Amino acid sequence: MSDAEIIAPATAFETEAAVTDYILAQEDKDQLRFLTCGSVDDGKSTLIGRLLYDTKLIFEDQLAALEKDSRRHGTVGEDIDLALLVDGLEAEREQGITIDVAYRFFATEKRKFIVADTPGHEQYTRNMATGASTADLAVLLVDARNGLMVQTRRHAFIASLLGIRHVVLAINKIDLVDYSQERFEAIKAEFETFAASFEFETQQAIPMSARFGDNVTGKSDKLAWFQGPTLLEHLETVKIGEEELSQPFRLPVQWVNRPNLDFRGYSGTIAGGTVSVGEELVVAASGKTSKVEKIITPEGERNSARAGEAVTVTLVDEIDISRGDLLASSVSRPDVADQLAAHLIWMSDDAMLPGRSYLMKIGSKTVTATVTEIKHKVNVNTFEHVAGKQLQLNEIGFCNLSMSVPVAFDPYEVNRQTGSFILIDRVTNATVGAGMVWFALRRATNIHWQALDVDKSARAHGLGQTPAVLWFTGLSGSGKSTIASMVEKKLHMEGRHTYALDGDNVRHGLNRDLGFTDADRVENIRRVGEVAKLFVDAGLITLTSFISPFQAERQMARELVGEGEFIEIFVDTPIEECKKRDPKGLYEKAEKGEIKNFTGIDSPYERPENAEVVLKTVGRDPEDIAEEVIEYLRANNYLVSPVFVDEGSGI
Repeated sequence: MSDAEIIAPATAFETEAAVTDYILAQEDKDQLRFLTCGSVDDGKSTLIGRLLYDTKLIFEDQLAALEKDSRRHGTVGEDIDLALLVDGLEAEREQGITIDVAYRFFATEKRKFIVADTPGHEQYTRNMATGASTADLAVLLVDARNGLMVQTRRHAFIASLLGIRHVVLAINKIDLVDYSQERFEAIKAEFETFAASFEFETQQAIPMSARFGDNVTGKSDKLAWFQGPTLLEHLETVKIGEEELSQPFRLPVQWVNRPNLDFRGYSGTIAGGTVSVGEELVVAASGKTSKVEKIITPEGERNSARAGEAVTVTLVDEIDISRGDLLASSVSRPDVADQLAAHLIWMSDDAMLPGRSYLMKIGSKTVTATVTEIKHKVNVNTFEHVAGKQLQLNEIGFCNLSMSVPVAFDPYEVNRQTGSFILIDRVTNATVGAGMVWFALRRATNIHWQALDVDKSARAHGLGQTPAVLWFTGLSGSGKSTIASMVEKKLHMEGRHTYALDGDNVRHGLNRDLGFTDADRVENIRRVGEVAKLFVDAGLITLTSFISPFQAERQMARELVGEGEFIEIFVDTPIEECKKRDPKGLYEKAEKGEIKNFTGIDSPYERPENAEVVLKTVGRDPEDIAEEVIEYLRANNYLVSPVFVDEGSGI
C-alpha cells in the first residue's frame, strides 16, 4: 500500500494533527552536529549520501536527478553515486572532490543530525576547521587500503585542537581488502597510538563500506567478526551536550531589546550553563552586578533557561549593557584582559604578519587586535614546535595577541564559544584566521595610562596650530621625501612647529634592526606610527615619508591618532617615471633579481583608495606640488594664527 493510499482516508483535521504531532516529536529530540573528515577519496561524501539514502530522506525527484547525474559524473559504474548528493558544486562534480563545506540534515527516531562534509585536500584545510568549529563529533574516514594518511593525521589534530571530544574512526572501503579483520585491527592500533595525547572522551573504530552500506546503518554478514555498533547506532547513542550544562553561565549580548520606555532586555543565545530568575549576574567587562528579573523565550516567560537556547533576559537594576558585552555568573566570572595567548589557524593566502592590525570578533564583540608574537608554529605532521616569524595558509601557531580594549573570554577548553574568535582583514573584510584562547596574559594588566597635567590640546593651543600627521606615501622615486622636505620648509618659514620622519633616516636608528620582508615592513610602519603619535601629542605637525606599501598599516597608523589628525598624501607617480628618476639604479637591480622584496617589482604596493590629498607629479615643479599641500592645510584650518594669552586672564 502506498503512502498516498494510507493518507487518503484521513480527514484534513487528522492529517493536520498528525503533522503537528510529528513536528512536536522532532522538537523533543536532541541534536548531534558532526563532521566527516579525512584524506581525499576516503569516501566522506559517499558516506553521507548513504546515510541520507538509508534513512529515506531523498525525494523522488532528487533520486531521479541523482540517477541522471550518476551517469554523467559518477565514479561507480552503473550504480548510483551517492557522493553526488553532497557534492553540490558543479566544480566539485567535475573534479570529483569536495571544495566547500556542505551541510545536510537528517533524523531518526532517536535523534536529529546536522552533518558537515568537509574537504580532504590540504589547500582546503581551512574549510575543515570551519566545519569542526561547531561539531560535537568527528567521523574520521580512512581508506582501508591506504591506512592513515598525512591529511588524516592533520584533521585528527585540528579536531582535537578545536575541542571535539568524540571521534569515530571509520575504516571505509573494507570491501576492497576482502573485509579483512587483520587490516582493520592494524589501522585501529596505529590510530590509538597516534591519538593517545588528543584527550578524546570517546573513540570508536568501525569497519564499513559506505558504497554498499555495510555497517553504516545496518549490520553486515560480511563483517560478522565485528561486535561493535554500526555507525548510525553509535551516532544515535553517544552522549553529548552534558559539558555545556555544567559550564558557568555565559550570555553574549547580541541585541539590546528596547521596544518602549518600560522594557529593556538583553538578547542572545546562551553559550554555557543555566540561568534562573533571581540569580545574580555580572557584566564581565565592567563588573556591575544585578539579579535576573525575567527570562523570555520565543515560547514565553520561563523560570530558567539552558545552554543553546535563545533568550531575552531582563534585570532588576538599570546598568550599562550594550551589544558585545558578556553576562556571566557572578560566582564564576570569565577572564577580562587586553592580551591573551591562543592557538591560531591561518586561513588566508596572504601571510599573517605580527604587528599588522586585524579585527577580532570574539562572541558578539568586535575589537582591533594585533598578533604581537608567534611563540611557535605547530608541524601538523609531526606535532613538533618550530620557530616562525609569520603564518602561511593552513599553518597553526601559538601566538600572543593584544587587543585595543579589554575583552571578556574563557579558555577554549572551558567554553568553546566564549573561548574562540576569528580575525578579519580590515581592508577586504575577509575572515583570515580562527583562534582558540589558551589563557590571559596578565602581566600587562598593571600598566595604565599616566594622567598628565599638560595634555595635547594645551600644547597645541600654545603653539597656535592644529597638530596632525602628514603621511606621504608612494613608490620609491616618486618624490615623497623631496616634497615633504619642501612642505616642512614652507611651514617653518611661517613659524609652524614641525618634525619630519623619513624612511631612510629612521632605518639608521630606530629601525636599524629591520629588513625589507613584508613582516619587517609592517613592523617598520608600526613603530613609525607610534612615534608620529607621540609627536602629535606634543602638538607638532609631523611629516612622515615612507613607501608604506600596505593599506592595513596605513590604516593602523591613522587610527593611532585622533579624528582629523591623519592626512594621507598619495604621491602618485607612475612606476615608469620612478624608474627614470632612479639615480641609484635600484629598480634595475630589482628587475635583475639582485635586490629582493622591492616594492613595485617583487613586493606589492597597495594604492590608497581614499587619500585626503593626491599629488600628480609628472611634469610639475616640486615647489608647486608642495604649495598644494600647504593650501590643503590652510583650507582645513590646520594653520590657525598663534593665540597670545593675557597672563592675568586666568587661562
